[in-house]
Amino acid sequence: MRYIRYALLGTIAIILISVSLANRQIVTLKLMPDTLAELLGFNFSLALPLFLVALGGVALGLVIGFIWEWVREHKHRKVATVKHREARQLKREVKKLQKQKHEGKDEVLALLDEAG
Repeated sequence: MRYIRYALLGTIAIILISVSLANRQIVTLKLMPDTLAELLGFNFSLALPLFLVALGGVALGLVIGFIWEWVREHKHRKVATVKHREARQLKREVKKLQKQKHEGKDEVLALLDEAG
């Protein structure tokens, strides 16, 4: 499996490098369309190679997706935390009740009683 993973990562790297080399021309990114920029009086622009724009868009999409999922799953993590806390509390209560039940008994008999 390790070799398959390395082969897949190598293939992806070769594809990304070839796409990057094929798209080195400079493009201008603008914050707003020209007509809206004339109305407001400013427009931020940035000149970057095309492959950086494409790969940056993919990376930004992944980051936004990860954040979106983290926020969406918050309620599930909260419920899991509450259930985990309840389970710990119940385990402590069971141990306490078992200790009270076996108080004054022989240790061997208490262990046999717990197993049965």
